[in-house]
Amino acid sequence: MPLHLPPAPAPALRSVLAALGSPTAVREAPSSALRAHHGPLSPDRPLPVHVWDDVSRAGGSPRTRLAGWRFLIRSGERAVAAAEAMLTADGWTFSHFCGGPYVGATEQALQQAESLAAPYQPRLLSVPELYMLTLWLHHDTASDGAAGLPDPGDLLVPLAPAPPGIAPHLPQRVADLLPRLTLRLAPGPLLDSPAA
Repeated sequence: MPLHLPPAPAPALRSVLAALGSPTAVREAPSSALRAHHGPLSPDRPLPVHVWDDVSRAGGSPRTRLAGWRFLIRSGERAVAAAEAMLTADGWTFSHFCGGPYVGATEQALQQAESLAAPYQPRLLSVPELYMLTLWLHHDTASDGAAGLPDPGDLLVPLAPAPPGIAPHLPQRVADLLPRLTLRLAPGPLLDSPAA
């Protein structure tokens, strides 16, 4: 089933295109694959990036906020980096290029999601408390990608590298994964002990 990508704000895309056209921005990118690349690069697969800051809060549904839009930077058939745009007081602006394992993991998770039977709207969900990034597959394909909260029936696909005890690239319902994430942040007996 094809994924329903939400449209990125036009100014966010323009800011990424301007950064790709800037030799200085590309040369200073932390991604060695981007710096070393020769040939045309294009932004592809825009994904809204939501951040879940309060994962340690027990009970209730996750509260998320939109942090920006991430574009995979494609060279031919593969992604060599990603670029993020963020909303500032002056509007959407280029934030940074990024590389590393999450670029390939995002591409892999998107391909995996396209083979699922149900249609989904893909988003990224960052969980800073766990140093974790997931592909969030939202069930409402017509919704605004910048808004909304994870629904218990939505799927989360943890990207590799995932925190210990969380299987990467295994789609899980929010309702099933949420208790495991909050449990990971719960203090253990050693942390509660006065001798610790």
